Amino acid sequence: MRLKRKLFLIPIFLIACSGTLFSQTYRVKTIVIDAGHGGNKPGAKGSTSLEKNVALAVALKLGKKFEQEMPGIKVLYTRKTDVDVDFYKRAALANDNNADIFISIHCNSMPDKRVITGYTKTKSGRRVAKYAYVKNRTTRGTETFVAGSHRLNEQDAAIRENEDIKLEKNYKQNYSGYDPNDPETFIILSLFKNVFRDKSLKLATLIQDNFTMNDNRVNRGVKEQGLLILQRCGMPAVLTEIGFISSPDEEEYINSENGQAEIVNSIFKAVKTYRQETETN
Repeated sequence: MRLKRKLFLIPIFLIACSGTLFSQTYRVKTIVIDAGHGGNKPGAKGSTSLEKNVALAVALKLGKKFEQEMPGIKVLYTRKTDVDVDFYKRAALANDNNADIFISIHCNSMPDKRVITGYTKTKSGRRVAKYAYVKNRTTRGTETFVAGSHRLNEQDAAIRENEDIKLEKNYKQNYSGYDPNDPETFIILSLFKNVFRDKSLKLATLIQDNFTMNDNRVNRGVKEQGLLILQRCGMPAVLTEIGFISSPDEEEYINSENGQAEIVNSIFKAVKTYRQETETN
């Protein structure tokens, strides 16, 4: 095994060792709220807005609701302004402060679709299709991710989110040689079993249930992905995609005061239920 892989597995081993203590007593005292992207990493782009701005607005409102309605909870933010925060620093903030929950807010987007617009013939008489790219504006709904191994056909979303680390200075050093395009990385991640998987899945399921039942959103489910920011968190951690910024209707919704209020309320209710059902003495 090469050195970079050994280094990458060290924090995983340390987190796993903490699992025995975690199982004995668990109370939600500190929550870290992460607004995805920021600064020179805008994330997905809609017709009128950017993912980084929508995520920040929702994150700040969610934190404020926790502070007002759960006064005993300590709320930390990975960013409160439009700044670039490296992935490893976001997770480190949660780990260093012994956070009990990590919630990352993101917006989803669909790539353009390639469609056949007609055919042409070559000099040899061969029929060749002509293509054009059109925006996919119909896909909608919410989905929430937890860290975990993923099947080969599920790697695209993980790569799209993790590729942001290439924009960070010294990313090879900060991530112990992690390369989002290296197939070996995904083999390693597929072998890693997150000790907080069950609680992460529970919280993710509650969030999705609230989006669906309270807000009548399309439920795209709870999914396990090798998202780097979640893999580095030593606590239950979720990344929730609050809507498709590529859909005109959902872009309007996630930018509206009413839409953001509903999103915040659903996540808040999910955490409230999660606390009631998981806290132990």
